[in-house]
Amino acid sequence: MKPVEIKKNIFWVGAVDYVSRDFHGYSLSPQGTTYNAYVVKDEKTVLFDNVKEGFLSTLLCRLSQVVEPEKIDYIVCNHLEPDHAGCLPELIKLCKPEKIYCSPMGKRSMEAHFDIEGWPVEVVKTGDSINIGSRDIHFVETRMLHWPDSMVSYIPQDKLLICNDAFGQNIASTERYADEVDRAVLEHAMTEYYHNIVLPFSPIVIKTLDLIAEMKLDIDMLAPDHGLIFRGDDVQWCLNKYREFAEQGWKKRAVIVYDTMWHSTEKMAYAVASGLESEGVPCRIMWLKSDHHSAVMTELSRCGAVIFGSPTHNNGLLPNVAKMLTYMKGLRPQNKIGGAFGSFGWSGECVKQLTEWIGDMGFEMPVEGVKVKHVPKHDTYQDCYNMGVEIAKALKEKCGE
Repeated sequence: MKPVEIKKNIFWVGAVDYVSRDFHGYSLSPQGTTYNAYVVKDEKTVLFDNVKEGFLSTLLCRLSQVVEPEKIDYIVCNHLEPDHAGCLPELIKLCKPEKIYCSPMGKRSMEAHFDIEGWPVEVVKTGDSINIGSRDIHFVETRMLHWPDSMVSYIPQDKLLICNDAFGQNIASTERYADEVDRAVLEHAMTEYYHNIVLPFSPIVIKTLDLIAEMKLDIDMLAPDHGLIFRGDDVQWCLNKYREFAEQGWKKRAVIVYDTMWHSTEKMAYAVASGLESEGVPCRIMWLKSDHHSAVMTELSRCGAVIFGSPTHNNGLLPNVAKMLTYMKGLRPQNKIGGAFGSFGWSGECVKQLTEWIGDMGFEMPVEGVKVKHVPKHDTYQDCYNMGVEIAKALKEKCGE
């Protein structure tokens, strides 16, 4: 369990979790994740963040190869979520730091999670800085990116931004740098992480990126608390990718999301897809019994339209569809066209309820939903096909075609 020197006298001392398969409600299969922590050796030795409970021994093994834990002078808590601060009480007992730095909201979070009586906590705000010898550490609050307590730490002498959950990805590997893995794998992991965790805070992401630009921070390394570290030219690539994610521009692609009982709704989904294809709009069909809701959100990142299908079940929607809608609504995707379809046996509320859900999310609906009693026949297939055509036309107009 070797530490990794990422800059002169700055080391990664985190833990790799190959086993975890759930992260904030989205599936990590088959990746796992990492809990990154960093230590800076100077006149004062500083530990940035720590690891999830259960990984303390791994952290201490790596840390002790760099510095005796008892010689840690300061601990910086950029974020108090348990996967980054789960071992904080044990570390404080062991290290007995002179100071523990956190944001104003970080102190509140610390008080909520731990008994901090006697802890040498010092609150820092945007614009505050400390000197640790040959280096300065500048603090910038990034509230709601993605917790109220979040902040980043910038070391100008090393052009290093230690950025907690910002720019993270869930990748469990022995590689430490983004340029050491396949770019498609990295981009997928970034997309998945952003669209299942950070998406609701996109306006804050844009403000933060603008603030970094305004402050003219010279950055040649981004060190997040999950996943791989960005260095060199990859830094600007990462910043650009985050802006692209946050702006949520229109995209000429659709996803059809459905569940079915006796395959009638499923057959309708394929007819809608045919209509989209006929207008040159690529689409993917995702069945919620086999596709996890986090996979749907990752696919939605590439799509300007999402079309939901469900049969009526107990005067409502099938549970998988209701779960998907609840999850998606909480993540607040923007700039989407929606559609609804489904079958029913006797009461037929499904399409009305789908339409209401889609409307509540602020999606545009250029065509009325399609529903059928029992089994679709030629006329129903034609209606579904026409729905796909109309949604495709509306989407192409949004994309400037």
